[in-house]
Amino acid sequence: MNLLDPWRDNDGFAHVVALSGGKDSTAMALRLAETEPREYQFICTPTGNELPDMVDHWRKIGDLLGSPVLPVTSGISLHGLVQKWKALPNNRARWCTRVLKLEPYYRWLDGIAPVISYVGLRADEEGRGGMEFPEGGGIKVRFPMREWGWGERDVWDYLDRREIIIPARTDCALCYHQTLGEWWRLWHDYPDMYTAGEADENFVSKMRGRDHTFRNNSRDTWPAGLRALRAKFEAGHVPPGTIQSDDLFLGGRRKTICRVCTL
Repeated sequence: MNLLDPWRDNDGFAHVVALSGGKDSTAMALRLAETEPREYQFICTPTGNELPDMVDHWRKIGDLLGSPVLPVTSGISLHGLVQKWKALPNNRARWCTRVLKLEPYYRWLDGIAPVISYVGLRADEEGRGGMEFPEGGGIKVRFPMREWGWGERDVWDYLDRREIIIPARTDCALCYHQTLGEWWRLWHDYPDMYTAGEADENFVSKMRGRDHTFRNNSRDTWPAGLRALRAKFEAGHVPPGTIQSDDLFLGGRRKTICRVCTL
């Protein structure tokens, strides 16, 4: 018997909600449960490099939904892939999202088809198409927020009404796309995770015979390597615009930054 049999409707479809944990997927999952109550399987695709706030957020949303958010993974973490491939994801080699999120999600859906996958793309994101699946493969995709006509303002208004706070960081701790200020906060707030990033850079550099970094060395004038960047932080240098308060709010809610890493 398929483990998802309880989540299948009369037509045999399982109903799966992709819950990245960002504002859009969170709002979609909660509102969908209100407007179309049925048995859903809520899915996340962790990389093993999430900040504690993100892991806790998935747990809290699962509690609100009354159904735990099921992690679907490739069986290896970001760190594990760095060690296996002797390579770092960066702005020139963006394999992390594909290997750690998109491909595991597709394989999982394909394994339980027929299935309807609910994806949190908004009505004001006309240029984004989401994941594409082979026609006739048993995977259908719905975009409920586009059906509702929801834009970003609608998402924030709904989350405010539900008193939901989205973590400031929903991507990987070592995401190459983060700002210099976010690297400072990672060093300041999660030194062990920052040090792990240094170790990954050092490992790949030794294996490849030249310097490899998560950061783009042409993005700014600060050191690209995390070890040299830490030395500058320890010397008291704080990136311009970095907000050092414990919470970062925008209009009464925690600010979130759009990412390259989406499901």
